[in-house]
Amino acid sequence: MAKKSSKAVGWWAFVAGAVLAVIFGFTGNQSWNWLLVLLGLVVGFLNVTEKEVVTFLAAAIALMSAGSANLTTLGQLGSIFGGVLETVVVFVAPAAVIVAIRAVYGTAQ
Repeated sequence: MAKKSSKAVGWWAFVAGAVLAVIFGFTGNQSWNWLLVLLGLVVGFLNVTEKEVVTFLAAAIALMSAGSANLTTLGQLGSIFGGVLETVVVFVAPAAVIVAIRAVYGTAQ
């Protein structure tokens, strides 16, 4: 039962983090980034299973790489999309760090 409830918490943390990242990206509000980091940590600890590690880390690398792109050359739309992508990276990066550490630890055992 505890496994099921922790998976539900992880799922809701992912949904909340994704929605908030998009909202914060559109509004440019960075004062709540700590919440995205916290939700990302929860997702990293509770939501990614051992068989999902490679897929998750590959997607996280792709998002973080795209987040470093200079989208302002696309004008206003690029600025908005770039802001959203930056906040998504703020959400995903802590989860990726936790998942990567768990993967290294599991490999070292």
